[in-house]
Amino acid sequence: MTLPHKSNANHKSFQLKGYKALIITTSQSTLDKIDQATGEVIKTGKPTGVYASEMTEPYYTFLDAQMEVEIASIAGGAIPIEKLSLMPLVRTAEDSRYLKDPVLQEKVRNSKPITQIQIKEYDIVFLSGGWGAAYDFAQSEELSNLVSEAYQAKTILGAVCHGPLGFIGATKPDGSPLVENVKVTGVTNKQLKELMVGATPKHPETELRNANANYESNSGIIDMFKNHIVVDKEHLIVTGQNQKGGVAAAQSALELLQEKVR
Repeated sequence: MTLPHKSNANHKSFQLKGYKALIITTSQSTLDKIDQATGEVIKTGKPTGVYASEMTEPYYTFLDAQMEVEIASIAGGAIPIEKLSLMPLVRTAEDSRYLKDPVLQEKVRNSKPITQIQIKEYDIVFLSGGWGAAYDFAQSEELSNLVSEAYQAKTILGAVCHGPLGFIGATKPDGSPLVENVKVTGVTNKQLKELMVGATPKHPETELRNANANYESNSGIIDMFKNHIVVDKEHLIVTGQNQKGGVAAAQSALELLQEKVR
C-alpha cells in the first residue's frame, strides 16, 4: 500500500545557475526476499526500483533553481521505477512533469553508472530511495567511496526514505562511519512493516542506528502518514523520512548550498 501525497507547491526561489547536482538511484529491479536464517536471496520476480517522486521531486527542484542536474545509478543504464509510484492516485506534479519530459526520460533510460562519476564536479549529491535501494546502496563499495569523497569535499549530501542506506558504508576522513553522531532520518522499521516489505535486506532505521547515527523520525499510529526532514548543518547532510519528503529535502539542500556559496 502506498498513500497519495502532493508535493509542496510553495517552492522557495533559488538562483543557482552554474552549480551542479547529481541524483543517484538504485539499479535493483525486483523485490526479492532474503532468508533471514541463511541470507539466501529468494527471487520473486516482483518488480520494484526507485520510487518515482524520490527522483523526480529533487530533480525538478534542482532544475528549477537553474542548476545542471545529472542522473546516475548503481549499474547505469535504464533505471527501474516502482510502477505503483506512477499510478494516478499517488502521482505527484513532478511525476506528471516527468511523464511529459523527454529530456529526463532519456536521462532515466541512459543513466550514468556510478563508476563513471567524478564526484567533485557536483555541488549537491542526492540519494533517491525506493525499495530497490535496500539491495544495492549499502552494499556498493563504489557508492560508499563516492559518498566519502563527496563528504570530504564538503559537498551537500541529501537522501530520502531508503536513500540514507547509501551513507552506511561511507566514512569521514578520520575513518569513522560517516553517519556516526550525525543527525539523520530515513524510513522507519514500523513503516516498512506497514508496507509489508520487511523481508528486504537492509532497513534504514536499523542500519543508521547500528552505525551510531543520531536517528530521528516522526512516528504515529500509522507511519505512512508521517514525514520528517532533518538538516545537519555541521555535516552538510539533509535527509527525509519517506517518499513524501523529496521536495522538502531538496529545498533544504538548496538552502545549505546557497548559504555555502554566499
